[in-house]
Amino acid sequence: MPTPTPTAAAGEVVRAAGALLWRDGPEFAVVHRPRYDDWSFPKGKVDRGEHVLRAAVREIEEETGIVARLGRRLPTSTYPVGGRTKRVDYWAARPVTAGALTPNDEVDELAWLPAEEAAARLSYQHDVALLHEFLDGPLDTSPLVILRHASAGEKAEWRDADELRPLDAAGRAEATALAALLHTYGTARLISSATARCVETVLPYARRTGAPVVTDPAFTVGATTPERAMDRLLSLVEDGVPTIVCTHGEVVSELVTGLCAKMGAKAPDDPELRKSEFWAAHLAAGSMPALEHHTPRPSPT
Repeated sequence: MPTPTPTAAAGEVVRAAGALLWRDGPEFAVVHRPRYDDWSFPKGKVDRGEHVLRAAVREIEEETGIVARLGRRLPTSTYPVGGRTKRVDYWAARPVTAGALTPNDEVDELAWLPAEEAAARLSYQHDVALLHEFLDGPLDTSPLVILRHASAGEKAEWRDADELRPLDAAGRAEATALAALLHTYGTARLISSATARCVETVLPYARRTGAPVVTDPAFTVGATTPERAMDRLLSLVEDGVPTIVCTHGEVVSELVTGLCAKMGAKAPDDPELRKSEFWAAHLAAGSMPALEHHTPRPSPT
């Protein structure tokens, strides 16, 4: 049973996560909440110690009965509720299992509606604005994750070949957490630096999804340059296959800024990653409509 989110005091921010869940048509899932007698997109509070990505997928399943995978990040909604501020982080999402809603006290009805009917049914203007924002961009996107390997101790204290340096206890915990977070985007091909610390970082995800880990010298420290890594990254982008690249801090900044330049998007002010952090770029037809940064540490609540 999830740990209840503590009640926020007046003036505090209540964190929540949700999704604009859609299927071919396109049609959009809207849910009815009997407590408020309103219609909205699936969403709910982030539990204590829960990451916002996992919260979004969990809330979709709890409110619709559908297991979904996340697409591009959508604008965050912020609005007052009872003297507090509620912040809801949203993603586009697609079903990966059919599922079925079991009516309950929180949600008693699910309707799949085309855009105009969904906009008319929704009770809140911020949900209507979210729908319009989604329709203004590409519907389908493909994720490209640039991941820095997890914690692997101190290089100066390792006496063997650097490529054999493994994850430490903290890194193994981070790799386990990353498996669940990365899976919120679905199953992707795994490309890794040919070092133990990078391969070990993605092994839990590989075991979870069944995806093989392919090592590539273009992303391996000591065997590559930022230019070579960038050329290889762009070649992976061309086929539109969802991809996770696990690499090193020495090339992360160049990969992120180079990808943004290629896609005509503004690069983040600080493209660097701490160990175990990742950038998730959502790509569509030569554009990058969303870029988000995550750490495996839980979201603040």
